[in-house]
Amino acid sequence: MIQSGGLQFAYAKGARLHFPDVDVPQGGVLLLGGPSGSGKSTWLALVAGLVAPSAGSLRVAGQLLGALGGLKTDAWRAQTIGFLPQKLHLSAALTVQRNLELAFWAAGVAQDPARIRTALDALGVADLAQRYPTQLSGGQAQRVALARAVLMRPRVLLADEPTASLDDHNAADAVQLLCTTAHRLGASLVIATHDSRVGHALQGLSSGVQRLVLGRIAASEVAP
Repeated sequence: MIQSGGLQFAYAKGARLHFPDVDVPQGGVLLLGGPSGSGKSTWLALVAGLVAPSAGSLRVAGQLLGALGGLKTDAWRAQTIGFLPQKLHLSAALTVQRNLELAFWAAGVAQDPARIRTALDALGVADLAQRYPTQLSGGQAQRVALARAVLMRPRVLLADEPTASLDDHNAADAVQLLCTTAHRLGASLVIATHDSRVGHALQGLSSGVQRLVLGRIAASEVAP
């Protein structure tokens, strides 16, 4: 779950973001919207424990962020948060298999080849394990990155602009894939986007989707 109250973040140059309060239940879906510069990526970074809030409280998957520090935060993130960034950050020098193995290293747990095979198979890319990222199509690379994101069976799955540069058909498929994967894990799902197609794609896929729109006063509502 994700719960926040009075959450703020101050940039080094003095600008300060004030975020609306949220309460996303375990297994819930949150659509995070707002124009560029409204703080969507910063909000995701706060939830992932990549940056610390300047004020307010933030509890994610039962953990009060700010109570941990340093390496403990890194370990918590690796085991609790699955993150699908807009830029997938797959290492071109490593095979798909090796890219996923990095997730075990980050979490500080023993390698589990069977879990890698299961994750890739669940996303339909098990046959790509020995390919390099440069040998993958855009859709294949996104599925591989999602497999890496969910390898530790996270309780929260974050996706940053997952439909950017996708046509309508592939955008709908990407949203469905995220919802299906989160549901299978029982994870809370947050999709940050300014793409109106995502809201339409979510209709019928998940009931009770919450919408958080940054950069305006009426910031928290239930998606139609």
